[in-house]
Order: sequence, then C-alpha cells, then structure tokens
Amino acid sequence: MEASREVAPAGVQCYETNQGAMIYRIPLQLFPMLAGYIYLVLVKNPDGRLLKVLIDTGSGYGEANQQLEQGLQSVSESARQRVSLQDLDFVLITHGHIDHFGGLTYVRTATNARVGVHELDLRNLTNYEERLTIVSRRLDDFFIEAGVSEERRRRLIEMYRFTKILYRSTRVDFTYEAVGMQVGPFKLLHTPGHSAGHVVIRLHDVLFSGDHVLDQTSPHQAPERLTLSTGLDHYLKSLAALESWADGIRLTLGGHKEPIIDLPGRLQQIRELHRQRLCQVIDLLAEPRTTAQVSQDLFGEVQGYNVLLALEETGAHIEYLHQRGLLGIDNLAQLEGGSQPTAIRYKRLTGCDRIKLI
Repeated sequence: MEASREVAPAGVQCYETNQGAMIYRIPLQLFPMLAGYIYLVLVKNPDGRLLKVLIDTGSGYGEANQQLEQGLQSVSESARQRVSLQDLDFVLITHGHIDHFGGLTYVRTATNARVGVHELDLRNLTNYEERLTIVSRRLDDFFIEAGVSEERRRRLIEMYRFTKILYRSTRVDFTYEAVGMQVGPFKLLHTPGHSAGHVVIRLHDVLFSGDHVLDQTSPHQAPERLTLSTGLDHYLKSLAALESWADGIRLTLGGHKEPIIDLPGRLQQIRELHRQRLCQVIDLLAEPRTTAQVSQDLFGEVQGYNVLLALEETGAHIEYLHQRGLLGIDNLAQLEGGSQPTAIRYKRLTGCDRIKLI
C-alpha cells in the first residue's frame, strides 16, 4: 500500500540481458500520487527478426501518454533507430489494473501491434464498463460490512471511479494461456493475487514483475470477495511458484520502485511483512472490531485514495485469517437476523503461532 506522493524520476534507463536484448525503462507519472514504469524491449526473435515490444502502457491519465511518447523518442535517439508506437510488434500487459493498461486506449490509435493479456484479466480491458460497475457494487457492500459510514462510502466509491473514467473497452488480440504462456522469446508465469490475471514475464536473465514483486513496498492486496483469484492466499501461493520458476534471474524490473537484484531475498521480506501484519491483526482482535477499526489501527489516519487502499489491505488479511478458522464473527446473531449487508465485528480465536505461510 502506497501512503505518500511519488514523482516519476526523469530520464529513460537502459538495461541489457545476458543474451543481448536491450531494455529501456520509461518513467511515467501515472496519477498525481503514483509514479511508475513501462518498458520498451528490443530483442531478436528466434527467426532473427528484431522485435519491438512494449510491456504495459501506463495509465493514460494526465501527461502519461505524452511521457510515453517522449520516452519512445528518447529510446530512438539512444538506439539510433526509429522506435515509435507504429513500429511496435507486441504490447504485453502484465495485469488488469488501470495504471498498467489505461494508456492502451491511446496506444491503439497509433499502432497495429498485437496486444496480449492473461485470460483472467481479459474482461478488465475488453468489458471495462461492466467490470467497473460490478466492482463498484461489490466495493460498496464490502465497505458496509467493514463498518464504513454512508458518507465515507459515497466518497470512496466516487474516488475509485474517478481515476478510471478515461478508459474505454478496447480489443485484445490474444490471451497468454491460448499461446502457451510464451510470446517469441518472452516466457510468462501466471501469478494471481494482486490481480486475477497477473503475469510475470521472463526474458533471458531478466524478470518483468509488474506489481507482483516490488522493491521497498509490499504490493497492494484486496480481499478475494471483490474479485475471484485475488486475495492474500492466491498471492502467497504465487510467490512460492515464482521462487522456483525464476531460478537464475539476475535482475527484476517492476512496474514501480527500483530494480531488484536479490529476488529470493525480496520474496522472503514480503512474506515476513505479511506474517507480521497477520499477527498484528490477530493481536488487535483480542477485542471485537470491524475491518475499518482494524484498518485505522494498522495504518493510522491516512487520507484520500489511501483510505480505500488501507481498507482493502486490511480486508485481505482478515479474510485470510477468517478462511483458516483463526477469526470468528462476534455479532453473528445480528447478521442472522437481517438480509442486508451489516457491519461485521471480528474476534480472534487463537494466537498468531497458528499462522503458517506458504
């Protein structure tokens, strides 16, 4: 969960794989409080043809599209060959969150590149308006059960929708499982959790981790009740799957923050953070509390969009513990007597020594 303003650093950074592929990291200001990166890759296909591949497109918000174009111009000058949207062969989307695919509406107007995404995030791109409506409704129910006031629920839903109003449903040319989880020299691994269809992408000894693994911050979690194949359980299982699949990775490039050199070490740090947070939740629930009350104890007085992120993060950890029988519901009789969503008060049933992470 991000709780402070991020400003995109200036300038394109260049990396090279152990087989000579060139990777250009292009910084974007995705939203006023969120910076990140997309990647332009120049790599030879097995048939010897040079492929130009864009990994993620940014948010499409504010000046992000102009920054994308400026980044491509900078790559053209550095690589001493034209690299524009018109020249792309593929656009690979790591996952269906707006800060990673929102720029696709703009990119599509200027390129014939084939666009790919995983099956479980396909509708986020191609049935976007439907997805936005359904998740907004589920969020409102979640906020009610979390104990959020009606006025704050209204503001949070407005805030959630505001950052997503620029995108329109856009076609996708292929899905990753349909092509055998490989696009030319790029190999893909499905890593659900942060989003249902999240993938990490391997090119030689470099990993593009999207938001699955980030430096300095733990990728945001939300309860699976909002979207199937998300949630902390899926996320931790995906971390375990990545650890063996990514053997030999020298460099990990994420959608935010700085590159990671020690991937196994970073995976362990993230696991430990979640173990500690789960223990905090159990300790806080020595007395029955709602998700909103636990969220305030965990994250303090956050503001703006971070209120929504804190509630979802807390909800994911409570869901994980409740699924495993480590938490109970204190006001069950009240829930049994009503048909409408009601604030739920959770209580601990055991100590954190029962937590066994994957």
